[in-house]
Amino acid sequence: MSGSDGPEQRRPIERIRLFAALELPEPAREALVRWRSAEVAARGLRLIAPEYLHATLCFLGWRPIDDVGEVLAACRVLAGRGVAELSLRGAVWLPRRRPGVLAVELEDLGGGLTATQAALSERLAAGGWYVPEKRPFLAHVTVARVAAGARPRSLELPAPASLDFEASRVTLYRSRLGADGARYEPLGSVDLA
Repeated sequence: MSGSDGPEQRRPIERIRLFAALELPEPAREALVRWRSAEVAARGLRLIAPEYLHATLCFLGWRPIDDVGEVLAACRVLAGRGVAELSLRGAVWLPRRRPGVLAVELEDLGGGLTATQAALSERLAAGGWYVPEKRPFLAHVTVARVAAGARPRSLELPAPASLDFEASRVTLYRSRLGADGARYEPLGSVDLA
């Protein structure tokens, strides 16, 4: 007989929000901050902190915390794939009908980012941690969020100044939701170079 009189007590499984993202180099983040400071701040949007600007590759959602080690191991499929050659493009509201975020599209100059996202998506889906989206991958950086129930005053925005850059690191992040927006905690990274 066991030492307890009642049913076996199981500890609840802690779940955390995870996503994998391409980190942006400092010059790209600075260019995005300059652009949005001039064009977006007056529109009443909630700006994303400069250190949190990134290009999401795969949003895994709520996962058991015990999955982190295996997910990081799966992300290592990207090691040595080569840097992503990118360029800042135009502003885009997402989703287009009822915008919730303002983003800047990234032009994938050599196709490296799209290939990186596809390889990561396939590997994470094979492990059961990710369900690929049905719509095609749209390389972008979210720069601001629209407040709940609000509508942007004007959807027309000039494009940011042209900037070509290379990005070479993919990071698995934990997203912590809070009243003042999400905070992102890096859990591990893979170098593409």
